[in-house]
Order: sequence, then C-alpha cells, then structure tokens
Amino acid sequence: MIGLRPVLALSGGVGGAKLALGLDRILVPGQLTVVANTGDDFEYLGLHISPDIDSVLYALAGVNNPATGWGRDVETWTFMSELENLGIDSWFRLGDRDLAVHVYRTLGLHSGVTLTTVTEDLRARFRISSNVVPMSDDSLRTIVETDAGNLSFQEYFVRRRCEPAILRILVDGSASSRPSPGFIAALEDPQLAGIVLCPSNPFLSIDPILAIPGVIDAITNSNAPVVAISPIVDGKAIKGPTAKIMTEMGLPISALSVARHYESLLDGFIIDTLDEALAEEIARLGIAVETTDTIMKSVDDRTALARKTVELLVRLQRTGSQ
Repeated sequence: MIGLRPVLALSGGVGGAKLALGLDRILVPGQLTVVANTGDDFEYLGLHISPDIDSVLYALAGVNNPATGWGRDVETWTFMSELENLGIDSWFRLGDRDLAVHVYRTLGLHSGVTLTTVTEDLRARFRISSNVVPMSDDSLRTIVETDAGNLSFQEYFVRRRCEPAILRILVDGSASSRPSPGFIAALEDPQLAGIVLCPSNPFLSIDPILAIPGVIDAITNSNAPVVAISPIVDGKAIKGPTAKIMTEMGLPISALSVARHYESLLDGFIIDTLDEALAEEIARLGIAVETTDTIMKSVDDRTALARKTVELLVRLQRTGSQ
C-alpha cells in the first residue's frame, strides 16, 4: 500500500467506481474519500434511489455485479417479478438485495437523518475502509433537455435508453446547494495530496458535482494537484453515452476534447496508449500528460491505473505544477 497523504476522488457510476476500487486497494486505509454524484438520485416506488453512491459502495465492498458493473452480485428478482404480475410498470429494475439498501436509505431519510449519515452507515455495514460521501445533502437533480422535451436523468438514461438528442444539461437545485460536510472536509484538508476526476461521464456525472457553488473555487484554490482520467479511448466512449453526447454538443469525440472541458482545473491528465498522438497537443494546454492502459477489465487493471494516477499526483507535488 502507498503511504500517501489523503486523496479525494470525484466519481459517477461504473467507471468512477472501478477506479475508486483501484485507489482503495493501493492507498492506506482511510486515506481515500470518494465523492459520489447524486444528480442521478430519484424517487421510485416510494424509495430514494442513489445509483452512483451504490455503485461505489458495492464496488468497494466487493459485492457488485461483475458483468454489469452496477447492481449486486448473486442477485434475485422475486420482487420485480411480483410487481410485473400485478401489472406495475417495472422500467427501472431493482434486484432483491439492491432493494434492501434502498429501503434502508429511505427509512433513514424519513427519520430525519441526512444522506451523508445514511451513506456512512452503509459504508460501515459494508466494512469499507475508504470514505464514501454524497456530493451534497441537498436535493440536486440532473435534467436533460432533449429534442423530446425535458427528462429526468433516469428517464433519459434508463427508460428512454439515451435515445433523445441532448440539447442542454441542467442541474436543478444547484444554485442553492452546498457540498456535503465530508466533501467540504476533504477539500479543506491541508494534507490533501491530490484530487482525481474519475473516468466517469464528464457531462452527466462530474459536471453536476462541479455545479455546486464553491466547489470549483475550492478545487482551484487548493494546493493539491488535480488529475483526470479520460473516459474516451481512440475516439470511443469506454462505457455509456459520452460519445453520443459529445457529438450532439458539437464536440470532437476525443481525449483532447475532454482535456479542454476540464482545462481550467487540471494539472495532469491520463490518456490511453491508443491516444498517444494527442499527448503533445494536450500538453500545450499546460497539462502534464501520462499515457497508459486505461481500460479496466479486471481488478488488476483498476489497481494499475490507480497506481499510475497516484504516481502522477506525487510527481506533480514534487515539481510544483499546481
């Protein structure tokens, strides 16, 4: 394990959770804080669903579905089958084990505790050593403005399968929101060694975190270097609708576009070896570039990419590239 000072990672769902697992494996227990996007949260069947928080929790606990990257392993579907028998639309499917977590969260929130408290309870029950916190305890919701009208994130992503063309992405409630206490504490930690923007969808997963007032200023004013990992490899998205969104927003589908999107925040950027030809142009943006294999198919891949990320953070600290 690496005895580095604390590291803060901003994460969406599957891609972010994969890197978070790698960081969790190589850092001293307790040194990693993962801030999960909650713009995807929504109410379904009377339950509060936090997809990205759960993706991170399940990955770090080693109980996620290895085939999908989301949901629980060894899952059963009795609850959903009974709903369908009753004629209830089950467009968002909840496995039985997953359902228990949503019920636990909803009961906690209804009792008056915060999302931070419920998430910490779940982290402890799953025996996860790293810190996992929501981006905010306030209600922020990602709204996707499309050619089919305004859609909540889950309506767009799951029910409509990302088919409508995106015109704009909004984060409802962001103007009056605050970062969660754990997020603030991590950002203000004078020992913070680095901030990592995980290879999650920049527009749907990371931008909602950055939309919280004060977050961008806190990141830019921090003495800790900021490193991002590109979710685009060789002109294709590793997972999800990132490439489709970039096309609809008039952006070239490339790691360079992602670097430009984060440009004002970044000290370092990690791209795949297939995109090595872009390294020089990214470096001209004033960003240190590291090239490595970024596709995480196995735990070893996740650990290797995490190690490269930490090595770049250390190098940036030593060279004073902030």
